Amino acid sequence: MFTAADVKNLREVTGVGMMDCKKALTESGGDIEKAVAWLREKGLATAQKKAGRIAAEGVVAVATEPNGAAIAEVNIETDFAAKNETFIKFANDIAKIVVDNAPADIDALLALDYPGEGKAVKDVLIDRVQVIGENIQIRRFERYDAGVNISYVHFNNKIGVLVQLETSGSAVGAPEVTTLGKDLGMQIAALRPQYLDSSSISQSAMEAEREIQYNKALEEVSNDPKKANLDDAKKKSVAENMVIGRMKKFYEEVCLLNQDFAKADKVTVEQHVKNVAKELGGEIKVVKFARYEAGEGIAKKEDNFAEEVAKLTNS
Repeated sequence: MFTAADVKNLREVTGVGMMDCKKALTESGGDIEKAVAWLREKGLATAQKKAGRIAAEGVVAVATEPNGAAIAEVNIETDFAAKNETFIKFANDIAKIVVDNAPADIDALLALDYPGEGKAVKDVLIDRVQVIGENIQIRRFERYDAGVNISYVHFNNKIGVLVQLETSGSAVGAPEVTTLGKDLGMQIAALRPQYLDSSSISQSAMEAEREIQYNKALEEVSNDPKKANLDDAKKKSVAENMVIGRMKKFYEEVCLLNQDFAKADKVTVEQHVKNVAKELGGEIKVVKFARYEAGEGIAKKEDNFAEEVAKLTNS
C-alpha cells in the first residue's frame, strides 16, 4: 500500500513522527496528500512543526495538596503567550497531576490521564499548542510527599520555590511555621542558594571549589611584595589558611542555612529557624527545597532584525 520512502517523505513534509506518519498513510490508503490532511485534522502536523521551535519563556507552577506538593516548569515560546490564561491553567494542572500521580519522569507524566479531558496529558498538550499557536514543553518537575510543604511564587510566575519542613512538638500546625516557610521561599527566590548546607555539597564539588580558592590564594601570595621573601612551603601554608576563610564565605553564599537571614540583622537562616522553633516550644527542620526559574539555562533565539528585513526585501 505504501513504502518506507513514503513514510520518510511524509515525515519530512509534516515534521511528524514515524509512527504517526505510518498511521496516517494507513488511514489514507497510501495517498500522501490525504495523509497530510489527516494529520492536520488530528492536529499533529502543526503541533509537530512547532515542536522544533525554542520554548525559552514560560511559568513555574506549584501545587500543594494534603497528599504532597509539586513544582513544575512549563515552557512556551514568547513572554506574551506565557501570560495566556489557558497556558497558565495548563501549567497549574500539570503541577496538580504530578502531586496526585507521582510520575517517575516526563514520559510517565505525558502518558497519564488529564482530568476532565478524557485524554492523556500528551494529547492535551498538543491541543493547547493548537489553541495558543506556540510550542509548549513540560521541562521538569519535582514532587514532595512528607512533611510540611510550603510554596512561594514570585515575579509573574517566573520563579517558584518549594520548601519542605519537618516539625514536632508545639510547632506542629502552628501558623508561624507557614510564615517561616514563606520567608524562606522568598529568600531562596532572591538569593539563589544551591545547597541546603555544606553537607549537601558533593565531595567532588567541594574539592573543585577548594582547589579554585587555593590557586587564587597562592597566586595572590606569590604576587604580594610583602611576602616576596617567603619560601614556597611558607607561601603554600599562608594560602591554605586563606582558603579556610574563603570556603566559609563560599558556604555563606551557596548554602541556604549558612546565609544571613534576609529579614533580620546578623542572624543566619539556621539560627532563625532555631529561634522560631524555640519560641513555639517545638522543633523545626528544613529538609530540602527546590527553586525553579522559567527558561533558566535555555539559550534563547536572537532575532536579527536587519537580516529579517533583507529577507523580506529580497523575497
